[in-house]
Amino acid sequence: MFEEFPFAFQRIQTDRGREFFAYKFQERLMEYGIKFRPIKPRSPHLNGKVERSQKTDLEEFYPTINLKAAEIHDQLSEWQHYYNWERPHGSLHGKTPSERVTELSLQTPFWDDVDALYDPAKERIQEQNYYADLQIRKLKRCL
Repeated sequence: MFEEFPFAFQRIQTDRGREFFAYKFQERLMEYGIKFRPIKPRSPHLNGKVERSQKTDLEEFYPTINLKAAEIHDQLSEWQHYYNWERPHGSLHGKTPSERVTELSLQTPFWDDVDALYDPAKERIQEQNYYADLQIRKLKRCL
């Protein structure tokens, strides 16, 4: 991801899938100074961009390919390029993601700026169980 995106990551927002709560995943984010912000349970509207992207993939990409084909990686690369560089997006008022990133480039902080704002003392390994994690947060505030 770091090589693909032309901007610094400040935080990553995910659903509450187990893969995101692995210690190694969260530790790696901390090493890079990236805040981990999982959404609350039963809140898919908070992950709307991802949900919409997946719907577009289901409607426009998957019907055109054979998942068992040898050239699946090439087809995925072509789709990724088309989706980000050529395909207009309604949520971006008809612009492509690459056009929007270019528009925002002057407002986007560099890695050094993001890194300077990152406070490791405010970050911790989070639990997948939202309610258990809330209790841990409350306990840590009392200490």
